[in-house]
Amino acid sequence: MTFTMSTRRQRPLTIPEMLLERARNAPDAPLFRCGDVARDSQTMVQAVAEAAGMLVDAGIERGQAVALMSSNRPELLDLILGCAWIGAVAVPVNTASRGEQLRHVLENSQARLVVTESGYLPHLAAVAPGALETAWVIDGPGIDRGASFKVQPLPAPGKPVEPVDAAPAATAAILYTSGTTGVSKGVLCPQGQFYWWAANMTDQLGLRPDDVLYTCLPLFHTNALNAFMQAVECGGEYVLGPRFSASRFWMDAASAGATVTYLLGAMVGILAGKEPSPGDRGHRIRLALSPATPARLVEPFNTRFGVQLLDGYGSTETNSVIGSTPDQWRAGYMGKVRPGFTIRVVDTDGVPVPPGVAGELLIRSDQPHAVATGYHAMPDATTNAWQDLWFHSGDRVVIDDDGWVRFVDRIKDVIRRRGENISSMEVEHVLRQHPAVQEAAVYAVDSELGEDEVMAALTLRSPLDFAELTEFCRPRLASFAIPRFVRVMQELPQTENGKVRKHVLKAAGREAADWDRDVALPRHKTAAGART
Repeated sequence: MTFTMSTRRQRPLTIPEMLLERARNAPDAPLFRCGDVARDSQTMVQAVAEAAGMLVDAGIERGQAVALMSSNRPELLDLILGCAWIGAVAVPVNTASRGEQLRHVLENSQARLVVTESGYLPHLAAVAPGALETAWVIDGPGIDRGASFKVQPLPAPGKPVEPVDAAPAATAAILYTSGTTGVSKGVLCPQGQFYWWAANMTDQLGLRPDDVLYTCLPLFHTNALNAFMQAVECGGEYVLGPRFSASRFWMDAASAGATVTYLLGAMVGILAGKEPSPGDRGHRIRLALSPATPARLVEPFNTRFGVQLLDGYGSTETNSVIGSTPDQWRAGYMGKVRPGFTIRVVDTDGVPVPPGVAGELLIRSDQPHAVATGYHAMPDATTNAWQDLWFHSGDRVVIDDDGWVRFVDRIKDVIRRRGENISSMEVEHVLRQHPAVQEAAVYAVDSELGEDEVMAALTLRSPLDFAELTEFCRPRLASFAIPRFVRVMQELPQTENGKVRKHVLKAAGREAADWDRDVALPRHKTAAGART
């Protein structure tokens, strides 16, 4: 079947336009692999058009939301793209969502159809709002379990349908933030944003038609979705892998033939902490996009694994705003502002600060429809984030005189003690340098004086002497920044994307501490004896 678009733009600014242009230019070139499924460009378009037909047969119309809660699999990507094909709105749901968080996503999006796997049905049934009518189960018939909505197997692919003539400003997806501090916000991502992510990252990373882009990140995350669009844009191939496993990662990447990959959160540290093995170099990966990698890990990681780590800055709301490139990078820095964007760093009054001074990062784009249009059904949150035509990121950064940008902290994670601002990220970097410390999360807890005290939650490689840890910090941190309280855990509470849920740690408070340097508590803690 031949598909057409009624309007041709200078650039393919929508998802259907990108897929069709790729199929016209390289119909037989490999584009997508996941498990046993492998497709070229033309076959991928056919699969998306059939998924779109399935949605049309179910009565899904332009602008309607479709929730999708599933692990990585071809059907999930097909339906996300199928929504864009017909002008519907895909709502990929974090598979870790439960209870009130899941209820909020479903109620806020007003999806009446959810596509899911059987294992998530009980969680959906427990919180389903009145708008939800039907659940399609990808991996079998599913069991009703007393759900208030209709449960049925995923329908067969529909008759292929023509793509709608969607505007680049039309919402393609609502991507919900991880909700590490409160209720998740649904980010309204327009069709054009996906094009610009692809174009900008292809330029930043130097992607080529012979590249194989491998990701094991979940498709409810903007990173994994946009990696597919990068493959469409650069002419390469996208391989969607299973959930991240440190023991399996290099083997999976080698099996995929990957040349480029994507690492988030603690993944770099976890891989670097594994015992050396022949698989460390048994792959073809030349570079990895790895935002927020500690500077101390960059060169050792490259030396051991032969993979260049490139930092950058982009959020679900924005795009590839700041980044380093294969030819221009600096350990510990996100990079320089990318073409098509303007940034400011301002103080609490919105006044620009001089180079070298930390402030909030504000962002503005010159590219049409390259950033989100707001938060779904949250006008106050939208107004607060988009002030004076600038997006207020909530991130503290420093710009050096030469234009290099360094991340300092999330503003909400700044700790105020003894009249000083303390960056939790900087304290975490120091703690991770201690040979006994594997991972660290630093956060504020209340003190007897009505201000913040510094507390750290740690996972360990070996037994730790708390008093010795304090002495280790003294030459490396200002005295007011050294943690007073320390808690040892088997693992830190994290989102599916590897972000630490600091609000969970804060809720436990100082009472969960294994060490208070102002009080006589045990001096030692072992990794095996961690309290959770």
